Amino acid sequence: MSFNRKVQRQKRHLRLRQHVAGTAARPRMSICVTNKNMYVQFIDDDAGKTLASASTLKEKKANIEVAKALGQSAAAAAKAAGIATVVVDRGGFKYTGRIAAIVESAVEAGLAISAKKEEAK
Repeated sequence: MSFNRKVQRQKRHLRLRQHVAGTAARPRMSICVTNKNMYVQFIDDDAGKTLASASTLKEKKANIEVAKALGQSAAAAAKAAGIATVVVDRGGFKYTGRIAAIVESAVEAGLAISAKKEEAK
């Protein structure tokens, strides 16, 4: 099969999801980045519910500065929902650029990042 970025990202996401699961105590911080917008959701996989979310729909931009602001607002939304620790699901995207900016600014805002599900057991 020829190289295709979308297919490679989807394969990477499937591999990552085997090791990442959210609970009510430690939800999954799901990050989605498109060309125009970025989205963050805090998901309890046990109940199948989204506990909190944030996006850049109002800014209409998707650069690193907006990603940092999204990380701050996502952390604030998580704190308002009573979430202190999360596990990051980067959605198959590589941990660089906007993805890294979102996670790092959320950590700076006081959100604790936990490792994979094996550590949580």
